[in-house]
Amino acid sequence: MATTGLPGLSTLGIIFSYGVETTSGTKPTTFTILHRCNDIPEITLETETIDASALEDMQSRYIAGRQDTGGEWSPVFNLTDEVITELEEMMEAAATGLESGLRTWFQVTVPNLTKSFFVVGQPGSKIPLPAMAQNELLTGSISIAIDEYVGLDTKVVPTEGD
Repeated sequence: MATTGLPGLSTLGIIFSYGVETTSGTKPTTFTILHRCNDIPEITLETETIDASALEDMQSRYIAGRQDTGGEWSPVFNLTDEVITELEEMMEAAATGLESGLRTWFQVTVPNLTKSFFVVGQPGSKIPLPAMAQNELLTGSISIAIDEYVGLDTKVVPTEGD
């Protein structure tokens, strides 16, 4: 089978954004950009195995069980006053939504990719203290408890915050 189109995609221009559900269980229709994200860790889906062996089996046999995301996701941001304000606004919106039974979705938009990646999660409530060393960029990660890995779905064009 011949390969056509782009030989691969760059990570340049990726946009990380969030949105809080307006209807419980439904992907938000608006997402707000979180600027200066410089690392988005992968989410692996490790399939648990269920032992399906019987007494007559001379070798163990398994069937696929749940897929496990690992439970935590920690995007990294360049820490500036503006970024900290955006992250605090996101955390507040997530907490307010959760009080009403509404979840927070995160979208990773890759240029030249038809769909975006979506993760539903609960961010922490405070900006953690980052590691600091001499002559380095000040970055910090936020911890997001993964509620659901949705995966690839139709893009929502993200917008700038207020």
